Amino acid sequence: MLTRRALLKGTVAMLAAPAEVKIFDNVALQRFDFESAGVDGWTTVEGTWAVEEMDGAPSGRKVLVQRATGNAFNVIVASPGPFSDVDASVKFKPMSGREDASGGLVVRFDGGWYYVVRANAREDNVRLYHFDGERHQLATAGVKSPNLGQWHLLRVLAVGDHLQAWLDGQLLLDHRDTRSRVGRVGLWTKADSITAFDDLSIRGS
Repeated sequence: MLTRRALLKGTVAMLAAPAEVKIFDNVALQRFDFESAGVDGWTTVEGTWAVEEMDGAPSGRKVLVQRATGNAFNVIVASPGPFSDVDASVKFKPMSGREDASGGLVVRFDGGWYYVVRANAREDNVRLYHFDGERHQLATAGVKSPNLGQWHLLRVLAVGDHLQAWLDGQLLLDHRDTRSRVGRVGLWTKADSITAFDDLSIRGS
């Protein structure tokens, strides 16, 4: 039988769990599975990004792969936007990397300013950063690292100054920041990470 202390701890835990922030229900969904269209109209900031065929892709046969290994960070920005409020998600598969094996989802990209949430198969954490010419770590959560060679789902929700992030359906980051207010959605890797991406979904306004 649960003690009074255990019941109180459970109640506190339920109250402490953050609620998902919302954007308007009527905001249209834009989806990119790279089957019928590549990345024409996208902006490559850094890296070597190309649509490739891949067995076991989440949708169809084609995915977007980043293969550069000599840059500090690699970024490509999707064509829609800019958005102030956005709900974005992407499936990613870290394939290799000795220094880093990560996938990241960028929101509010405006020039060199943006937020990114990244998960790294070399580290047991998910982190939120802001870039403005320098990198600023804003929030981190401990989690079992995503497996190399397997697909995982990242989701980022940015509404006003409120940012939330999920890995594989688990809400891990809940943070407020005012440095960037509007911009486009993109994909991100670091250092020698070779990573595949598929099923980028964007709802923004």
